[in-house]
Amino acid sequence: MYKLIALFRPPANVEDFDRHYNEVHAPLMKQVPGLERITVGRGLRSFGGDSPYYMIAEMEFADRDAFKAAMASDENKAAGKDVMGFAGEIITMVHGEFTEG
Repeated sequence: MYKLIALFRPPANVEDFDRHYNEVHAPLMKQVPGLERITVGRGLRSFGGDSPYYMIAEMEFADRDAFKAAMASDENKAAGKDVMGFAGEIITMVHGEFTEG
């Protein structure tokens, strides 16, 4: 499986961030072809202190080819423009192959 992981640092306004993510961004992402599943974690905690992240979103694709095709899609371009508009300064994104350990 191939994943795109978005790590969001704490937003200035949590309510506005959550509303936009839930009502605008997540529906845009769900239109991306090849996206099999999105999981979201909020209220994150670190061992020994505060977490540097407010939220983590994991987007799963069948394989790297499906991911590459999804990233090239118009639907993903719209979602990418949206996320940069409301969270560009607080997001870090990574992607890679995941296997069971």
